[in-house]
Amino acid sequence: MPRLFADPLDPDARLGSCACGRDHGALACDGAPPADGTGAFGEAAEQAVIRAVFPEDATRRGLLARFGAAAVAGAISQFLPLGAAREALAQPAGAPEKKDLKIGFIPITCATPIIMAHPMGFYGRHGLNVEVIRTAGWAVIRDRSIAREYDAAHMLAPMPVAMSLGVGVAQPIPWAVAAVENINGQAITLANKHKDRRDPKQWKGFRFAVPFDFSMHNYLLRHYLAEHGLDPDRDVQIRAVPPPEMVANLRADNIDGYLGPDPFNQRAVFDGVGFIHILTKELWDGHPCCAFAVPRSMITETPNTFAALMRAIVEATAHSQKPENRREVATAISGQNYLNQPETVVNQVLTGTFADGLGQVRRVPDRIGFDPFPWHSMAIWILTQMRRWGQVQRDLDYAQVAQQTFLALDAGKAMRELGLPVPASATRTETIMGRPFDPAAPVGWTERAIRGA
Repeated sequence: MPRLFADPLDPDARLGSCACGRDHGALACDGAPPADGTGAFGEAAEQAVIRAVFPEDATRRGLLARFGAAAVAGAISQFLPLGAAREALAQPAGAPEKKDLKIGFIPITCATPIIMAHPMGFYGRHGLNVEVIRTAGWAVIRDRSIAREYDAAHMLAPMPVAMSLGVGVAQPIPWAVAAVENINGQAITLANKHKDRRDPKQWKGFRFAVPFDFSMHNYLLRHYLAEHGLDPDRDVQIRAVPPPEMVANLRADNIDGYLGPDPFNQRAVFDGVGFIHILTKELWDGHPCCAFAVPRSMITETPNTFAALMRAIVEATAHSQKPENRREVATAISGQNYLNQPETVVNQVLTGTFADGLGQVRRVPDRIGFDPFPWHSMAIWILTQMRRWGQVQRDLDYAQVAQQTFLALDAGKAMRELGLPVPASATRTETIMGRPFDPAAPVGWTERAIRGA
């Protein structure tokens, strides 16, 4: 299969065993580096030199398949200074090439690490001067990102995948998920008039809102409806509504409910116009939602800037994850320049102690979580749903697309530098509405079956 797009990092070169002796799939680590100076940095240097000497894919692949990377690198090293290349790669990152950056965000709690890194100084401590810009909706985020008005952006996790495939845009635009911003943190909220219609099989004719066509919200809602015997394209209406407009549309009776991000599920309860039907963590505990997205060109054109941004985002994400920091973070992001929401509402979301609109106060500490690692298995499930619901019409190599758009290697490197644990593999089995999703066997999840009918 031809490549998804020209990949300056050549992800195919990452397959196989890491220098530490373990098979990480797409990952490499810098643990247990050999005494000769190889290891992760040495491996990267060898891969770079091999690509430079043999730029043609067919030639390079043929040699590697026949002789192996070590033998090919050994032969090259007789003529090129691989040792110097290893030493250069092992040096600490230099100063950012570009310090003044603009990052667009949507005012939702999913963007917490991107937002709080500004008032709490995380960007500055990594040598960056970042302006975070509140943006009206996801289409605006996408268009301004494509126009390079934003250097990086808060995006829904499926957006860089769709952009890279050329789905929903005029041509493929190579953007990538550098880090996942949040896990969980969404809910299905219904208008108060539906408190006696909690069974989804009663929802024929309902009008639902989701933030964007290319969103986990859209795919989770569709999957949830289908598992309860409803056809999302025939039995209900699903429309895209910017998150800040969801509560107003619920109040005006323009919609019956939405699967949306917080704080707008909690805001509907706070305003007395809706109730929380179900948290999405009850559908898929640990599911991704939003991401920190970058143009792939940033990685090669301004690598030090990219590395500094990754460290800032990963550090802010880890800070946001700790329960003891949640109230401080809520205070930092609730203000007019950021979420522009009552601090009480944001606190209820981040602490997980909240009124559900049904007369109960619930305690769900992991209602929203912050884990930066972009699992390839997440991307593969997203691709199955894009195929299932007709957004992608052609067959795809799901694993390859996931590897090129979810930058697990880069996120893992930043996490390791900050002393955070890094998964040994970029894939795992997910459990979605009680069913295991094996990323190595995804085809069954592309079927448009309506269960429970």
